[in-house]
Amino acid sequence: MTNIDWPISDYAEFRPFTAEKCNESCFQDCLCAFAVFRNETCWKKKLPLSNGRVDVSLNSKAFFKVRKDNTTLQFSPMPNPDDKKKKSSNTLIPMESVILATSIFVSFMFSAAVCLGFSSFSRRNNYQQLQEATNGFTEELGRGAFGVVYKGTIQIGSGVQVAVKKLNCVIQDGEKEFKTELSVIGKTHHKNLVCLVGYCDEGQHRLLVYEFLSNGTLASFLFADTKPSWTQRIEIACGVAKGLLYLHEECSTQVIHCDIKPQNILLDDYYTARISDFGLAKLLMMNQSHTHTAIRGTKGYVAPEWFRNMPITAKVDVYGFGVVLLEIICCRRSVDVDNSFEERAILTDWVYDCYRGGMLDAVLVLDNEVQALDDRMKPEKLVMIAIWCIQDDPSLRPTMRKVVQMLEGVVEVHVPPCPSPYTTRTG
Repeated sequence: MTNIDWPISDYAEFRPFTAEKCNESCFQDCLCAFAVFRNETCWKKKLPLSNGRVDVSLNSKAFFKVRKDNTTLQFSPMPNPDDKKKKSSNTLIPMESVILATSIFVSFMFSAAVCLGFSSFSRRNNYQQLQEATNGFTEELGRGAFGVVYKGTIQIGSGVQVAVKKLNCVIQDGEKEFKTELSVIGKTHHKNLVCLVGYCDEGQHRLLVYEFLSNGTLASFLFADTKPSWTQRIEIACGVAKGLLYLHEECSTQVIHCDIKPQNILLDDYYTARISDFGLAKLLMMNQSHTHTAIRGTKGYVAPEWFRNMPITAKVDVYGFGVVLLEIICCRRSVDVDNSFEERAILTDWVYDCYRGGMLDAVLVLDNEVQALDDRMKPEKLVMIAIWCIQDDPSLRPTMRKVVQMLEGVVEVHVPPCPSPYTTRTG
């Protein structure tokens, strides 16, 4: 389709791009409804579409996702009495006639539902399929308390790379994690969350199938010898914040992740941050404001209320985000027990002491581009936001909505208090 656009539906922009690269980028992105290419720039669009226009002066080409009926998936649909739709897959083709737009859009709505992870379209695999897809579970991508993640290829068309999480069912909470993660991810769709594309619950086998994200974890990216640029890091931080905002306030059921850390944040082809591993999440019903649960999370990222028999709210994720934000700013881990300087072992303490003493240069990893940044992205502002997030008192921490607003420069960032006012600090 040429010379048509929905200008207020953009969610990502890339340049310089070719038309072919724009096409492929949208096809690989579950959130992308269609893409518009013009002057070496690719704009990816999301639903809902509104305020569309046709203008011959645009000199643009649009690519839509449409249903392709003659492709057979290797998945069988999740049992659902209301779900009588047939199996499908996606393809992208350039359209040359505006008249076809309506039929294309209707077809897209079906395939988008599959891609975006609505529970009624979740894809169920048998164990043998996933064993073959992963070549016998040989290429390990990572591991955690509940299982191991393997790289695989599902035979759809020319083959689609996936990440298969094989849950360790001998762990007591493994079954609970499987059901929680399937329920949560299957009903969520956001550009900063990983996309669940399938699952297996055959016999004792419990596996989750995700889209494969080529650039690995934020941890491997952040703590490598070559440090990412400041702009890259801030874009990643904003993406994580927006993903958490979606989980906390924009889902039909509030989701508390409970284990926000760089190892649970993945990066796609364009280094967009995607929050993963919802297995530790505690769902809150709409009529609940807090919940009590067993201590969860990872050392260095766990909010103080976990240890104080206090109600657990979404503020535990705010705390975890604050720690991750400091790691992003400083390009170092939150806990460094091998550090020769004892006062630097705990990142949160060290950064606050440096902030209070006006010595932030000692902790920051910056580059020349920082000097040209606008005020909202200055390092000190980001440190102040992080300190607000890691307050011991949950009531002093901002919501993720306010965190996003502070990151975007919409609201002012006030001087934060000491995060642990009752703890003796160095300096």
